[in-house]
Amino acid sequence: MSSLSPDGHCEITQNNQLLAQCSLWWRNTPPYLNEKLGYIGEYGANSREASHALLHQACQKLASQGCTMAIAPINGNTWNSYRFITYRGSEPPFFLEPDNPDEWVADILSFGFSPFAEYYSALATDLTHIDPRLNRVRQRLQHQGVQIRPFNLDSWEAELANLYHLCCISFRSNFLYSPISQAEFIAQYQPILPYLKPEFIFIAECQQQTVGFLFAIPDYLQTAKDTLIIKTVAILPHRQYAGLGNVLVADCQTQAASLGYRRAIHALMHAANPSRNLSARYAQTMRRYSLFAKPL
Repeated sequence: MSSLSPDGHCEITQNNQLLAQCSLWWRNTPPYLNEKLGYIGEYGANSREASHALLHQACQKLASQGCTMAIAPINGNTWNSYRFITYRGSEPPFFLEPDNPDEWVADILSFGFSPFAEYYSALATDLTHIDPRLNRVRQRLQHQGVQIRPFNLDSWEAELANLYHLCCISFRSNFLYSPISQAEFIAQYQPILPYLKPEFIFIAECQQQTVGFLFAIPDYLQTAKDTLIIKTVAILPHRQYAGLGNVLVADCQTQAASLGYRRAIHALMHAANPSRNLSARYAQTMRRYSLFAKPL
């Protein structure tokens, strides 16, 4: 069974019309302090009244399964869609960015949920800026035998299998991390294969081992075609690879500038994640997102 398969569903109907619905997960949620977490995801509601009725039903069902805290919105795990936009700013939505009606945030807050985790997207408008300290980092990495190459689109399945193992190690200390299978990981990328640009996917290797990668993709929603989205940076958590993420971001932005791009979005970073500190060197916050929690 897929880790995305829900453990339960809730819905609110009236006169055979669907007013609100969500899915629930409680069997394989990750540990968090002394809490047993229950997830509410695949959420939708067309009114405040329907939303509150739905959330009441969902929280009751999670509590009946032994959950002590409900987290929303999260579609099964953090590999999938989760978070609500809480601050939009002036920038339009970007490619692959999750979206939600603003009313949904007000709905869950008024039901008694409160912010649980904060996330950001940031915009870099000077892709030629390079931290001069990176020269020494780059030299150290090269001396260790680290080499950087583009993604091989002709062998995409083998490449993704390699990256799966890296991501499992790199992300396992991330907030609310849950493992997924290699097949699920590869399936997530298959729908966007036609949109991938190998020149924006950087793979770092050392002694025939993948030790880091950066995944970026053009913002296909922008008519100007001048914006790149840096979506994922994953590095093996070993001291000898310190600074590799910064080098990959700098290389990606330099590459983008040489191809006529003027802007880069550093997408969907957890406030406490090292990627947030990495991004702060180049970019300013353009959007905020939140997960919400409610004791049961």
